[in-house]
Amino acid sequence: MTDQNGPQYQRLLAGKVEVVNVGLEGFVKDLHDCGIGVVHVDWKPSAGGDPQMAALLAKLGV
Repeated sequence: MTDQNGPQYQRLLAGKVEVVNVGLEGFVKDLHDCGIGVVHVDWKPSAGGDPQMAALLAKLGV
């Protein structure tokens, strides 16, 4: 039973941990190996992370 009066982070970590992994697929295997539920989202920054190109794409509505 968790202590409802303890710090919020302790209450959070006392329960089952599940993760949404964004971007770096290498973490997925490690989390699975630890028995942690994980969903991987294959995300990359717009325009490969180039801020000028991202701004141009944003103007085009892409």
